Amino acid sequence: MIRNVSKTLSKLASASALSLALASGAAVAQAVPPGEVPFGVYDPDGDFAPLDGVVIEHLFLPWEDVYLDTLYDADEYAFERNRALLVTLEPWTWSRSERNTAQYLRRGIERGQYDQNMTAVCEVLGRLKSPVTLRFAHEMDDKSGQFIWAAWNPDTYIQAYRRMIDVCRASAPDISVMWSPLGDEEMAKYYPGDDYADLIGLTVFGLQAWDQAKYGHNRSFDEIFAPRYERAAAFGKPVVVAELGYVGNLDYVELWKNAVRQVKDDYPQLVGVVYFNFPEVYPWPQGFGMPDWRVKNQVLN
Repeated sequence: MIRNVSKTLSKLASASALSLALASGAAVAQAVPPGEVPFGVYDPDGDFAPLDGVVIEHLFLPWEDVYLDTLYDADEYAFERNRALLVTLEPWTWSRSERNTAQYLRRGIERGQYDQNMTAVCEVLGRLKSPVTLRFAHEMDDKSGQFIWAAWNPDTYIQAYRRMIDVCRASAPDISVMWSPLGDEEMAKYYPGDDYADLIGLTVFGLQAWDQAKYGHNRSFDEIFAPRYERAAAFGKPVVVAELGYVGNLDYVELWKNAVRQVKDDYPQLVGVVYFNFPEVYPWPQGFGMPDWRVKNQVLN
């Protein structure tokens, strides 16, 4: 059953970083891409703070070593701006040097060792004033090695995902849940079932240098998104681009900017796009580095 999806998306942070940016007056206004598809941002620096066209505030947090009271700060920030919260919960700690292994995480979930972590986070989510969508253990179909919960045996992942969502719903029964693969060809193997996905999220990034090197041309938003959308839409759920970014020369960026929020007959289930307004946190393969997706730096000479 879909829980308040229309409400979440009609309104749908790194909270501490966001609070610091606003308090220091560091916010810089940015432009919302043109179009009618609801728009959101992951925006730790607060660049989109003054804009009315943003209806989704995205934040990322681990379930270990996190100060959960910052969620209340993010809630106040979103509520004052009539935005809903999309919370990506990553099952690891803030510290890269202390992160456990995939095997340790799998066994820990199976044995209930992380139930307390999930409960602690979801007890707070259940108290927030803003509509909340939880996006847990995303991009499980990604084989790049970025996430320790990715590329598991699909049945193992599904069992772990369902367990954690059940634990969360016990404390926050009114939140929505987003199942969010990268969108690759094998994503359907990881689908947890209709009861565990109110919405389906996808990831779409456009890096001009990568396109030219790997494909010999500038790929458009539609070229990347269309096959991923088709796979996601097959489940009959609302679809959201949960992470969106594009970097290149002016023509490339303009092409993407003018496409991402357009209402099209080809995408009837697309109900939101959420821009990742922050530098990449994990290197792209084969020396393509860590692109800076921030709108103020996305145009390259």
